[in-house]
Amino acid sequence: MKQKRVYIIHGWEGRPEDAWFPWLKSKLEKEGFEVFIPAMPNTEEPTIDEWVNHLLEIVPSPNEDTYFIGHSIGCQAILRYLEKLNNKKIGGAVFVSGWFILKNLETKEEWEIADPWINTPIDFEKVKSATHNFIAVFSDNDPFVPLEENKKLFSEKLNAEIIIEKNKGHFTGEDGVYETPSVLQIFSDILKQGK
Repeated sequence: MKQKRVYIIHGWEGRPEDAWFPWLKSKLEKEGFEVFIPAMPNTEEPTIDEWVNHLLEIVPSPNEDTYFIGHSIGCQAILRYLEKLNNKKIGGAVFVSGWFILKNLETKEEWEIADPWINTPIDFEKVKSATHNFIAVFSDNDPFVPLEENKKLFSEKLNAEIIIEKNKGHFTGEDGVYETPSVLQIFSDILKQGK
């Protein structure tokens, strides 16, 4: 059996060793997955081109044994990467605190960085042609990700299954989130179903 690979893509100002990423990596490796947490470029000022090109470079030939887990802007990077795959298929994608709409950014600079990510259109038909397995995990008290609007968009645009957690904030270390059992469960189910 071919080994399943998982790529965990951190968010804006994120690092591979942050929050729940190391925990999830070690748990998934115990389940038999090969897990990568790439350090994304220019994480203080992420741009679509840099991040998508980096993903195309490190995952040039994905297949149905390839899965992605994104956090925050990492979810956007995965979507925009999938848009460029040209009929290659992946196993699925899990989005944690993913967003199409943001709120409560603190500075003008932050809004300027976020603006292209919010306003550059995504071809969802192309994204969906890469896989049918999308799951979006939200917290009911995320200060940056308006729940109802984003839940609706992930559901409408991607037919994503929605999971809502209680009091996890933006799923960061500052929110005290160092484990994500619900995401681990998704991958345990994938193994059981042989997806």
